[in-house]
Amino acid sequence: MKIAFIGQKGIPSISGGVEKHVEKLAVHLAEMGHNVTVYTRPAYTSKTFKEFQGVKLVSLPSIHTKHLDAITHTFVATLHALFQNYDVIHYHSIGPSILSFIPRIFRPDVRVIATFHSRDYFHQKWNFFARFFLHFAEKVICTVPEKTIVISETLRDYAEAKYNRPFSLIPNGADVTSEPDTELLSQFGIRPKRYILSVSRLVAHKGIHYLIKAFNELEDTNKLPNNFKLVIVGSPAHTEEYETFLKVLAKDRSNIVFTGEQTGKTLEELFSHAYLFVQPSEDEGLSLALLEAMGHRLMPIVSDIPANREAIANTGITFANKDVNHLKKELAYFINRKDEVEALGKLAEARVQEQYSWSAIARRTLEVYEEALGNYTTLKEPYARHTK
Repeated sequence: MKIAFIGQKGIPSISGGVEKHVEKLAVHLAEMGHNVTVYTRPAYTSKTFKEFQGVKLVSLPSIHTKHLDAITHTFVATLHALFQNYDVIHYHSIGPSILSFIPRIFRPDVRVIATFHSRDYFHQKWNFFARFFLHFAEKVICTVPEKTIVISETLRDYAEAKYNRPFSLIPNGADVTSEPDTELLSQFGIRPKRYILSVSRLVAHKGIHYLIKAFNELEDTNKLPNNFKLVIVGSPAHTEEYETFLKVLAKDRSNIVFTGEQTGKTLEELFSHAYLFVQPSEDEGLSLALLEAMGHRLMPIVSDIPANREAIANTGITFANKDVNHLKKELAYFINRKDEVEALGKLAEARVQEQYSWSAIARRTLEVYEEALGNYTTLKEPYARHTK
């Protein structure tokens, strides 16, 4: 089968849950023998990269600004895709999916699929106009593609109630391997099992300011072990003012460490040797960082939004969304209860292995493609014309 992915910034993933999702899914589909193309943006993936682990990369230009980058790249990629004889064009996220009508009109023989990752208009980085656009884009992603995938039960319940249409539930995944080395931790002045970890983009709806405030209050009241640290991994996404705000909150706090964006072995070490993981988000689809933390046997403490509760089930702890005092109490309780933290971490790891394997997710996504193609080919020709 010949498959194209449009909407993501690129692969290999540097930052962003959508990019990690596309990377893992595309690579697994390629390993299954399919011809997979991922469209990339030059500001994210070097134009010199033509292939990644069996996946073809096509770099196309965009207007690299906060509001125009995604939509201009999606437009150019969609025009290119019209002439490539794909079996499936798969859009990711609600913004890019607003252009999914183009192949529906001009290439009716191609199956158009989309993945609804999150209700992006809740993200505080967007202004009024952008949020209005994203509300409209949501209607498109839920009605125009032949099949729309949602990544959580919360999104499925919302979309089916609002749009009166069935949606395919396929979650994010988290194939992980622990990194035994600790040599790279020293660059951040941290030691194994002596730090709390949070991994996310530095944008306001991720709620990192709640975590910093809770940590500061614990430190000020001597409720943390000596030299116990908070490690924040991530970079801003056109939200440098929020990053500055976070660093002001952490000013003169030597036990709060900002590592910036991390990937590869360094990120693996940070996950592998943390004491526990905190996700204080105000809104999520289904967080890959959270699933990866759970896969690394980290006990999660998360805000009690529906997507987080769905991810952790009974393998972690929730606190009231935006409630610094509640978060502080949970951290204070578990900081000195290593056995309970490890027990919940083992449950979290088992949940990821059972529910969120990328190989299983690739197979389920392929079933969606085949069903869409089957609906078409019962009336037309076999889709096998493009297989490998």
